[in-house]
Amino acid sequence: MTETLARPLSPRRLTDDRGVNRATAQKRLMIMMLLYGGAVCLVLSKLAFFAMFAGPASATTIGARVARGDIVDRNGAPLARTIDAWAIGVHPDELLGDKRDIAQRLAGILGLDESKIYGQLSAKNFSYIERDASASLVTEVNAIGEPALVFEREPQRLYPQSELAAPVLGFLDMGGKGASGMERALDGQLTDPTRSGQPVALSIDVRAQSALENELGQQVTALKAKGGAGVVLDVKTGEVMALASFPTFNPNNPGMAPKPEVDSNGKQLPGPFYNRVTTAAYELGSTFKPITVAAAIDSGTVTSMARRFDATVPLAIDRFLIHDDRGDEQRRWLNIPETLIYSSNIATARIADELGGDKLSHMFRLMGFDQPMPFELPARGRTLFPQKFSRITTMTSAYGHGVAVTPLHLAAAYAALVNGGVWHPATLMKVQPGQAIPGRRVISQSTSDRMRQLLRLVVLQGTGKKADAAGFRVGGKTGTAEVATGGGYSKKANVSTFAAAFPMDAPRYVVIVMLDSPNGAVNTAAYTAAPVVDRFILRAGPMLGVMPDASRDIDVSDLLPLIWRAPGANPQNMTDSQ
Repeated sequence: MTETLARPLSPRRLTDDRGVNRATAQKRLMIMMLLYGGAVCLVLSKLAFFAMFAGPASATTIGARVARGDIVDRNGAPLARTIDAWAIGVHPDELLGDKRDIAQRLAGILGLDESKIYGQLSAKNFSYIERDASASLVTEVNAIGEPALVFEREPQRLYPQSELAAPVLGFLDMGGKGASGMERALDGQLTDPTRSGQPVALSIDVRAQSALENELGQQVTALKAKGGAGVVLDVKTGEVMALASFPTFNPNNPGMAPKPEVDSNGKQLPGPFYNRVTTAAYELGSTFKPITVAAAIDSGTVTSMARRFDATVPLAIDRFLIHDDRGDEQRRWLNIPETLIYSSNIATARIADELGGDKLSHMFRLMGFDQPMPFELPARGRTLFPQKFSRITTMTSAYGHGVAVTPLHLAAAYAALVNGGVWHPATLMKVQPGQAIPGRRVISQSTSDRMRQLLRLVVLQGTGKKADAAGFRVGGKTGTAEVATGGGYSKKANVSTFAAAFPMDAPRYVVIVMLDSPNGAVNTAAYTAAPVVDRFILRAGPMLGVMPDASRDIDVSDLLPLIWRAPGANPQNMTDSQ
């Protein structure tokens, strides 16, 4: 048997095979390098194209990249913050699971309408199911396991104090820009990248703000008023310590704010976004009387507090009749303290008639009543100011009839009455010590000193008794004015206001409270607005650095002998004229 043995490969054959394998590997490597290089070139060319031909980024795009700065109160308490939130969206064309089942589960987790979600899942284009979602909600939605559901981080504006100071702060629009309030006024500053996250401090004190909103809101509700307004002002700097307007809204969800109500005549009332402190101009009634008296004293028209003016009978002028709502005991000649204590329209009109229209209108202009208040909030109302101060206009405007201003105007005017005679523009920005905006002198120091005495007497002896917060030496003036309508003035509705300052021996703050059409058993300001001021000062006075002290007060001893009381008269029954 013959065996056949395999012939071994020659050394040359092995060398040739290795060469072929090496050449093949080199070719493959070369091809891969070429492909990689081509991909890199493609990416670079795309980047170069976008760099050369893409338009500049819009302001909106740039703004979106900058975290919106926080807003804080004067003590650093947060009023508006930007936090990280999540957006939950869906790509309908990538859905793998059952649409009805996914819609049902999403509705249960997010608390949204199932049919609306199902519509989004059945659409063709991408849409957001929820914006500003929390991390816990994202975790629950992610557990559904549907790859078509996507999540994106996005900033969320949060108002940690909820409704507190909503008319001051405002809110953002859907694009993240300020839509109203200080969010709008400070939009550029809050999105300025050079601020490096530094918060913007307002003049507001959240403690005083909370007390004002609470007391005013309770009174508006209790008296079923159409609305209310309140403002607290630092008399030396013009800083707004608190500002409240009712009805109000929650800036975290402005879309859920209640719709404006309609009155019995079918007229739509101002809604929650209407700032009654800065936008609405009202005839504020007898609160104008101290301003008229100050003008008469400062001009030299009245040189003695003992001088008397005839208030025995209604005053007839140009077919009009000016009268007082007083008992028989006050139908007499009244001196200056009595004119304010008993809130006499007749005596005030006679003082204004002697003062003259030029001097009275000049005082009103010095107080800024002829133009919108220079203020940070975008919503600022126009005033109603007569072009000509005829004799009848002079006499009626002296007690707040025919001139309409905002409560903020009145606050700045009363600050000037008691702070030594200097008018300052109101501001919502915190003022650093020594950096107050310079004001303008409107009355002399001596006139201001006298007005502090007179305003204190109104609270001690007159219509402002219910605002006399114990130990805080409150001074002020009531004002009850009929609501102006298209055909004249309503006999069934009024605007009741109390303008106060405290402490009168060394004034620090002005407090204005106004109620629009209260429905109480007695609707004059002495019974509707003054008690709100009393309760607010008792709560917030110590927070604002004013401690009650029953051993201190402004000296009014030189004026007390001028006040006459009829035998058996009950001062508690006094009400204020319109």
